[in-house]
Amino acid sequence: MPWDPNKYNEFKKERYKPFFDLISHLQDAANLAVIDLGCGTGELTQILSEKLTSATVLGIDNSASMLAEAPVGISNLSFQEKTIERQLSESTKWDVIVANASLQWIDNHEILIPQIIKLLNPHGQLAIQMPSQTENILNKLLLELIQEEPFNTALNAWKRTSPVLSLDEYATILFNNGGKEMNVYQKIYPIIAQSHQQLYDFISGSSLVPYFERLNGEHIALLESTFKTRIALQFPSLPAIYAFKRIIIYARF
Repeated sequence: MPWDPNKYNEFKKERYKPFFDLISHLQDAANLAVIDLGCGTGELTQILSEKLTSATVLGIDNSASMLAEAPVGISNLSFQEKTIERQLSESTKWDVIVANASLQWIDNHEILIPQIIKLLNPHGQLAIQMPSQTENILNKLLLELIQEEPFNTALNAWKRTSPVLSLDEYATILFNNGGKEMNVYQKIYPIIAQSHQQLYDFISGSSLVPYFERLNGEHIALLESTFKTRIALQFPSLPAIYAFKRIIIYARF
């Protein structure tokens, strides 16, 4: 099941708030070379290009369906279909590297973050934003559920364990790799849900996708119905607040 930009963008307002907090830390200068790792539909990449003076901005993503929605005809903005891992294997250096809600899909952050830092020019800036998957309730409910039967057998015991580290660990990685002017913090972006379906729809456009890709139709339907039941039990009263937690990381090098 490919990424669905329409489903993902149902909660555009909620998903985009952390991005604006993230790029508020960037220090502008003329003619910066900028890359957006995991740019999705490219809408936010365009906003990033407009924030910076005369910047040349490249957005990469491995989803053709997402990139099909990317803006076109903007001289300083381009997009390529490729994985983040492939980009990191190339030697091109950047003044600004942004990764907004993308690195949580890649393992081994102890290795990954230093690899990204090595692609920065002197005085380069790194800006990363990720959901706090190990703390967010919906992610916890999903991880518990897929380890139960029949899903555990259907998935051959596979589960998507979050690679997201603690704030202390990210701060240490930045420091050990020469980071300056560091900002590492977690912020809650409240979602006020009027229904349990709304909470389900919010996570179905992201965290459920890898499981749907591995399950057949019967198991997908069962996972959907069971997960909705667990959500209703977790949030017995409506409207309900979902304290959606995000990690924001910024440093210069």
